[in-house]
Amino acid sequence: MDAASHEAWPVKRLAELSDVTEAHFARSFRQAFGIPPHRYLLTRRIEQASTLLRDTEHPITEIAFATGWESLGTFGRTFHDITGKSPSALRREARATTQQLDRVPACLLKAAQRPDLVTAVSEKRRRLADGTNQPSIKEV
Repeated sequence: MDAASHEAWPVKRLAELSDVTEAHFARSFRQAFGIPPHRYLLTRRIEQASTLLRDTEHPITEIAFATGWESLGTFGRTFHDITGKSPSALRREARATTQQLDRVPACLLKAAQRPDLVTAVSEKRRRLADGTNQPSIKEV
């Protein structure tokens, strides 16, 4: 999934590649990584898109499709739900702070910028609608 995060990775495909049942794969994956396979894939796609937004001049639409999104609207909404910023806002902020981060090792930057997907996007939306959005451990 990491090497080809732009591809579709339904649990059925992952289970077939692992030669186990779908239920067993999903359960084992969650045990190993702490999140379901779909959220893990979203994390990788958002990380890749964030990197491309910061480091390239590619149009946002091109980045969305290159990182596996089938719809620009879905990409923008999910990106905002996870990062708290629109893709264009992230790009603007990254350009404003690029010079300050030139001396920080890339591995530390990537870890610090990794999206927090412990809570599902739909759960975050529900909490926001109810006015009960609790900060995640990462935000505290």
